Amino acid sequence: MYMLNLAIVSPFIIALIVPLLYKSLKRVHTGWFVLIVPIVLFLYLVQFIPSVASGEVYIYEVPWIPSLGINFTAYLDGLSLILALLITGVGSLVILYSIYYLSKERESLGHFYVYLLMFMGAMLGVVFSDNLMVLYLFWELTSISSFLLIAYWYHRRQSRYGAQKSMLITVTGGIGMLAGFIMLSTMMDTFSIREIIANVAAYTDHTLFIPAMLLVLLGAFTKSAQFPFHIWLPDAMEAPTPVSAYLHSATMVKAGIYLVARFTPVFGGDAVWFWVVSLVGMITLFWGSFNAVRQTDLKALLAYSTISQLGLIMSLLGIGSAALYFDAADTASAMYSIAIFTALFHLVNHSTFKGALFMVVGIVDHETGTRDIRKLGGLMAIMPVTFTLAVVGSFAMAGLPPFNGFLSKEMFFTAVLDVTQLSFFSIDTWGMLFPIVAWVASVFTFVYSMILVFKTFFGKHQPEKLEKTAHEAPIGMLISPVILASLVIVFFFFPNLLGEYLIKPGYAAVMPTFVGVEGYDTQFNISAWHGFNTELLMTLGVVGFGVVLYQLWPKWEGVYALFPRKWTLDNLYNRSLLTLENQSTNFTNRYMTGNMYHYMVYIFIAILVIVTGVVAYTGAISIDSSNDAPISIYEGFIAAVMAVTALSIPFAKSRLTAILLNGVLGYLLALFFVFFRAPDLALTQLVVETVSAALFLLCFYFLPEWEKEARKPRIKVMNAVIAVSVGTLVTLLALSVQNNRFFDSISSFYENAYELAGAQNIVNAILGDFRAFDTMLEVVVLLIAGLGVYVLIKLKPKKEERGQDVEGE
Repeated sequence: MYMLNLAIVSPFIIALIVPLLYKSLKRVHTGWFVLIVPIVLFLYLVQFIPSVASGEVYIYEVPWIPSLGINFTAYLDGLSLILALLITGVGSLVILYSIYYLSKERESLGHFYVYLLMFMGAMLGVVFSDNLMVLYLFWELTSISSFLLIAYWYHRRQSRYGAQKSMLITVTGGIGMLAGFIMLSTMMDTFSIREIIANVAAYTDHTLFIPAMLLVLLGAFTKSAQFPFHIWLPDAMEAPTPVSAYLHSATMVKAGIYLVARFTPVFGGDAVWFWVVSLVGMITLFWGSFNAVRQTDLKALLAYSTISQLGLIMSLLGIGSAALYFDAADTASAMYSIAIFTALFHLVNHSTFKGALFMVVGIVDHETGTRDIRKLGGLMAIMPVTFTLAVVGSFAMAGLPPFNGFLSKEMFFTAVLDVTQLSFFSIDTWGMLFPIVAWVASVFTFVYSMILVFKTFFGKHQPEKLEKTAHEAPIGMLISPVILASLVIVFFFFPNLLGEYLIKPGYAAVMPTFVGVEGYDTQFNISAWHGFNTELLMTLGVVGFGVVLYQLWPKWEGVYALFPRKWTLDNLYNRSLLTLENQSTNFTNRYMTGNMYHYMVYIFIAILVIVTGVVAYTGAISIDSSNDAPISIYEGFIAAVMAVTALSIPFAKSRLTAILLNGVLGYLLALFFVFFRAPDLALTQLVVETVSAALFLLCFYFLPEWEKEARKPRIKVMNAVIAVSVGTLVTLLALSVQNNRFFDSISSFYENAYELAGAQNIVNAILGDFRAFDTMLEVVVLLIAGLGVYVLIKLKPKKEERGQDVEGE
């Protein structure tokens, strides 16, 4: 019944066993054992394809914190199934690839596969979670595990830098997303995403609706490397290539895409959602493709290309959300909702060709020792299989037939052309920019795709610049990219098989109100040929201008000099981080003086300012002595003596005098307990005070006498003001407590001590029965402290040993 929940936690369970396998079976590559996990999960999920395609959803709930409405609810529908198959399917290929990429002799494989399994389980948790809090838990686990994977080669400074950068940006966005989740749950009184989607219509005018939307998008944009948060992705390429192929093409960066798709039924149809998602996507699409062209490192080129492709998918989700503005039966809605279908289609396509390309680049790096395009060239004859894979992946990325990228790119052009016909959201002012930006970005996409192929595999071979003698990769390293490249071609010739069984159910999960509407099934036919239309002309223009720009690259590369490095977002991030560190260090050094007197002054002033401010704002000071018990002459006399004694301690000229005066205070307090008819407390106070005084005398006997501190008069005045102010404030608070009872006293519960615990002494019953666990822990603390003192005494060197040490020196 809970197999789906078990599928999520199984990678974490196996991760606990990996270190044992790594240590005990060193002859076998640990990856072979780990490979079983994603394969089994993939086969398990495949069996859901027919039923999910027919419209079924699966919900499995395990109670976790039911009192707070937080349960481990696994929800499988078309959208989560697409992502889960990518996570496990591409994960299987990545692990197979890593077996040949990472040496079992030189690499710490135990750590690598633990981190990888953690990430796999966290991603499955993200896409299957129906509960907002559980989703957030797994969301942050993806950030932590990706941090560990990016920093896997931690001895490299750039790896540590890239890991820190990705962690800071994605976790910051995640915290914002958590705030958005809390706002949603506050509005709708539920953590269930399904219930939020079902009831959102009544809350679209709520004051928290737009803030919650923007905070959720903040989490999605940071995770999926959208502009301006994209700067972490290129630096994350310092991770091993299997990590790049898995995290940054098929899984982690798709988490943000998933989140936007999942919450489209909640926020879609709103103008803010449409403009923010679509515009951020379009900017990211252009900026990623524009910057990819200038890269000289193959992985950096792929990193920026990933940013661009993620922007393309994000813009499609934004454009498609406009369909929710219409009624489901409106024929115009179908025209815009097809963008959602295209986004999911391209999401799958991108995972196939980009995963293959990352593995190709890894092979080039592994077999030549470099990823620098300036050192490469002429590898086509030396690495023919790798060259073929590069052509398939790059041409699919460029949107050329007969590869799957061509199909989704044509559908993307259709979507941006259709959006210009919208008559709401003020689209008439900026609508024409959508197809223009899409076309320009596609031209740059074509250029960097050609750079990847021709600069690497054509031209003159330069063996003197390579760290290794170039040769073809072993067959084991080629299996995974061959499978992915084969899917690129298969999906081009049989796109409707993919569309019918995976993409359409995913669309139904994102746009549930359109399911069953007349004409719903007919709009999802994917075809490579639609006649001579605008989309085809745009494609021909992309190819034509792309070839010209590639050939004339040396003539126009100077355009990048118009963007000085000091004004880049990367530099802004670095300077901000450095400034923050320097300013925080300077501020800390100002108050961390090493002087206990300064620390006490800071603490007391902070207490005065904060507590006095709160008390003044709330009007909490309320003193009413009418119900107080009368004070006898004996009690008044003892209180006066205690006050005089306390005031005398600061003026004592020796430690012995101060200790004796402190003891007088303790014994007088015991006398108060006697008057209040609490003999057990009086006895305890007497014993504690006697032991404390003896210990003080024993310790201070070995310390020098007090020396009178010479302080300036203004310092003494300030000390007096602080002391009197704090004392007055505490006194007022103590007196006001009696008149500010917000809850009923629990003392009546303890009055039944005899019935509840069989004890006739309430104090003993509280300590020995009601708070027995607390008392036991206090005793354990004392035991540990006593053992520590005993060990220190026993380890103290004898006089003879000290003498020998001195002589030895």
